[in-house]
Amino acid sequence: MTLISHGNPMMWSKLIVWCSVLLVVSSGFMQAQETIQQEESEFVEGPKLKWNISLWGGPRPGTKIADSISEKLDFYTNGNWEFKLHYGEGLSKPRENLDGIAIKAFEAAMICNIYHPQKNPALMVMSLPFLPLGDWEDRIAVREVLYDTEPVKKEFKRWGAMIYTSSFLPRYEVMGRGEAPFSLDDWKGKIVRAAGGFGDVLKKLGATPSGMAAPEVYTGIQTGSIDAVAFPFTYSHVSYRIHEVSSWFTTNLSLGTTDCPIVFSIEAYNKLPQQYRDLLARIKPDVIEEQRLAYVAADTENLPMLRDKLTEITYSEEDLEKFRARFGRVVIEEWIEENSDDFDARELVELVFKAVGKEYK
Repeated sequence: MTLISHGNPMMWSKLIVWCSVLLVVSSGFMQAQETIQQEESEFVEGPKLKWNISLWGGPRPGTKIADSISEKLDFYTNGNWEFKLHYGEGLSKPRENLDGIAIKAFEAAMICNIYHPQKNPALMVMSLPFLPLGDWEDRIAVREVLYDTEPVKKEFKRWGAMIYTSSFLPRYEVMGRGEAPFSLDDWKGKIVRAAGGFGDVLKKLGATPSGMAAPEVYTGIQTGSIDAVAFPFTYSHVSYRIHEVSSWFTTNLSLGTTDCPIVFSIEAYNKLPQQYRDLLARIKPDVIEEQRLAYVAADTENLPMLRDKLTEITYSEEDLEKFRARFGRVVIEEWIEENSDDFDARELVELVFKAVGKEYK
């Protein structure tokens, strides 16, 4: 019996549709097989290994970099390399993470330069005000240059540590309670958790900077021992629930940032088989991208909520220009002078600007 003939266009149409479906399905199957084969080819054989990383607080957008490293090392080594995350100061307090690396208490840690400026004076260049760190590519470019400088490598080597990559913190904004600083003159008398160069800038506005550790800030604002906090905006304020005890926040003060990189024990790294070192290099671009996406997702969710619950403060561009011109260069030059006997501080500042195609004047 003839199922299809030239006189049966309906059957021809159905046959063409089914053939198209089969082609799509088979193509998708082949692509899936290629993806699986590619992933399998990227698997790394190696010894069983466990590294412990010291972290503080809980999992949050700013620690996505650590989560991603852990996930990818586990995946690509088929579980042979465990990169165990210890949140909540389970291994060490944040100010003592470099000490923990030095005494070989753990193999990795997240550190923040502002928690111990005397331990990493050269890295404090990242906490100077109004640096050219506008977009994500600039943040990466600056750190790639800075981490490779002799002053930074030398000061971390003193602790037996090396920097792997950064958490690329966003620019800092301020959140607090009490009378809102609608003008720059309103900062006089306020106690603000703000360290580094942007703490110095606020001090010049009449505020009193505090070096309180991040996990202590909620209680500090709640009890009135501080009035406000400068944190990476928006994720950090929400992660530490500062919005629950605050009434206002700034959106364009853009003081600067800090640097909170992931550091490894040099000794532990040198003991790795070469394939594991190569794997760390290979996954770095992917974990950096996942960190970026975590910040984007946090801002998308947090900003509408903050605007709904708190008073938003936006300064005029004219006031901000005067603010930057009056205090920005002054604070940077003071930092250069303070550190010039220990390393070429001016060169570090110039390198930061040069990394993004700009010139420090």
